[in-house]
Amino acid sequence: MEPDGPARDFAPAASPWGAAGALSACVAVLAGAFGAHALRPSLTPAALATFETAARYQMFHALALLIVAGLLERPRHPAVARAALAFLAGTVVFSGSLYALALTGHTWLGAVTPLGGAAFIAGWLLLAWGLWPRPGMKP
Repeated sequence: MEPDGPARDFAPAASPWGAAGALSACVAVLAGAFGAHALRPSLTPAALATFETAARYQMFHALALLIVAGLLERPRHPAVARAALAFLAGTVVFSGSLYALALTGHTWLGAVTPLGGAAFIAGWLLLAWGLWPRPGMKP
């Protein structure tokens, strides 16, 4: 008898996209708490709003990565995995540039942010394309 109960077979379901999504969600929560507690007294209201936008979009797309990781448990169109890459790139560029803008005040970073937004949009379009029903696909 094993102390933790019977042995279980675990499917090899390791997912880099799931891990990235979970870590990104953790960072989004930490960033949100940091912004709400540590940064509130030192940032202008506009900079704090920018920081909060970064954390919110990071969380949305962390959850999207977790969903995509679950979808990839079954064979899928390659566009689904590309969507995950686009979500991750969008998070780094969009949220990263907004975090840096809020913390440093370097306004040129605002010109980089739309590139991350474009990656988010591309990710959603790739996900739609990858999940679009095709002849011969099982529901």
